[in-house]
Amino acid sequence: MRKWFPAILIAGALAFSLIAWPRLPEQMVTHWNMRGEPDGYSSRLLGAFMIPVFTLGIWLLLLAIPYIDPRRANIEKFRDTYETLIIAVVSIMVLLHVAVVGAALGWPIAIARLAPFAVGALLVVLGNLLPRFRSNFFMGIRTPWTLSSDSVWMKTHRVGGYLIVGAGLLLIASAFVQSAVFSYVAFAGTIFAALATLVYSYIAWRAESR
Repeated sequence: MRKWFPAILIAGALAFSLIAWPRLPEQMVTHWNMRGEPDGYSSRLLGAFMIPVFTLGIWLLLLAIPYIDPRRANIEKFRDTYETLIIAVVSIMVLLHVAVVGAALGWPIAIARLAPFAVGALLVVLGNLLPRFRSNFFMGIRTPWTLSSDSVWMKTHRVGGYLIVGAGLLLIASAFVQSAVFSYVAFAGTIFAALATLVYSYIAWRAESR
């Protein structure tokens, strides 16, 4: 059941689009700026089905990775964690889809609050899961240095997990603060977490090499 739960979510998203289809406008808002103002539009067809179809593609790819990764034996070591990540990714995508379609139906949805909260929550989940990842070529923090050493991989994912959780909490906070400046700070924090993790992986590798 756990393995197929994402499929149920995606099917539910498609069903929701089909039910809402007769009441959707010909042009749907599909993007909002940081102030929550619409700044991107799509046709009804794309607006209703783009995210579910894209999510379906992501899910199928994630299902295939354990079978094509040369280090697939390592993925089996954290298979439960991997499936939890898949559920989290699909859940956030479906939530955003419902928000987009709901907004087109006239529901009072504050996209400017929901989007950073959803992405931040996903980062918090990812940050907590990262230390459980084992070396592989598709998932996790894959740099030349983490892929060359299991100990560097573990150290980097532990530090990266803390940094990504911090970035996620900043994004969640930005959903409630509703300040353009704070939103940019949260966005900058996410970039910093990614860059700092990459730099740390090199530092850890250099230290181990010595």
